[in-house]
Amino acid sequence: MSELNKIALKILSNGKGILAADESIGTMTKRLDSVNVPSTPENRLLFREALFSSDGMKEFIGGVILYDETIKQTSSSKKSIPELISTTGVVPGIKVDTGAKILAGSVEEKITEGLDGLRERLQTYYKLGARFTKWRGVYNISNKFPSKLSIHSNAHALARYASLVQECGMVPIVEPEVLMDGSHSAEICFNKTSEVIKKCFEELILHNIDLSGIILKPNMILAGVTSDKKISSEEVAKLTLKCLKENVPSDIPGIAFLSGGQTEVEATENLNSINKHNNTNFIMTYSYGRALQQSALKFWSKDIKNIEGTQKVFNHRANMCTHAAQGKWSAELESK
Repeated sequence: MSELNKIALKILSNGKGILAADESIGTMTKRLDSVNVPSTPENRLLFREALFSSDGMKEFIGGVILYDETIKQTSSSKKSIPELISTTGVVPGIKVDTGAKILAGSVEEKITEGLDGLRERLQTYYKLGARFTKWRGVYNISNKFPSKLSIHSNAHALARYASLVQECGMVPIVEPEVLMDGSHSAEICFNKTSEVIKKCFEELILHNIDLSGIILKPNMILAGVTSDKKISSEEVAKLTLKCLKENVPSDIPGIAFLSGGQTEVEATENLNSINKHNNTNFIMTYSYGRALQQSALKFWSKDIKNIEGTQKVFNHRANMCTHAAQGKWSAELESK
């Protein structure tokens, strides 16, 4: 077992999932604005530290993805944020891409940037305590998208990123996200996601990536947000598992789904269905941002000093997600 494989399994095993707390300052500002809390470095840290020091972290979370601002901050206990996270037995990680920009040659699509200077940045993050990283490629769905150009360009960037990350002794999360935006059917989502994931693995293999030392973070197979052909949780599970079985090499240790705009309960219920029907050798867990934090954020915004109450809300959500990662969630548990 390689060192990278050990790190990946530590993050994913025993029903644990990943807390995606890697919102950029811009995204976090939008979240805080939506609950009428001023977006200052202190407030951003206060909310995140409430989650990082909760009991739910120790019990249910295996890894936390941080943002550049957060990984360099110091907690109220005078520990660095990676130290605070590590003391709970959780692995600190870091988002290393610099965002999705317009793709030259297909201006309605995006390419993720951040490869320039990445080797040096990774060394800095490693010294700060990060042991895994994240890079997100985004793909639009419509009749003509994602284009071959978008599929190839983003797969190539993800593979080059993964190669540099493994060279630095960290586990790369490879996140190809086929967006939920649109009126497409689940079948179209299945076809496009299959194409995207297949190409990603072709490039990863070409770049000599140790597949046992990566984590795949894909979207679930869903109908578009504005589609009138919504499918049941059972069908989401069936199509998602079929897509992954057909396109993901068996060497990878696990898959941590993104929530991609689903509500907290939808993301939990769909993950639960996937695990109830999981007939693969892959660990299937979660890497959620909003679907782990939204209720806690709303509660916290009413009184930002009520850390204990905020943690209680977060603990419940993380507990539900971990139950789902083991196929043991139910609507009755949800409402307890």
